[in-house]
Amino acid sequence: MKPERIREKTDGELIKLRDDLQEELFNLRFQLVSRQLDNPLRIRLVRRDLARVKSIMQERHLEKEKQASQKGEGV
Repeated sequence: MKPERIREKTDGELIKLRDDLQEELFNLRFQLVSRQLDNPLRIRLVRRDLARVKSIMQERHLEKEKQASQKGEGV
């Protein structure tokens, strides 16, 4: 998934996407251990998508903190 498409999502959608990716990663790892995984590359792709989502969530969090601290300085 491209970062631009992830950035278009709301905070709630990002949380849902993160949870879905974590669950998918768990299932893929389970399939890998039980030798039922058809495409091992999918693990890598899901891990990267999960990292992208978490990074964008962290960026938004830091931006909100920065805005909150700037409002506090102006008082």
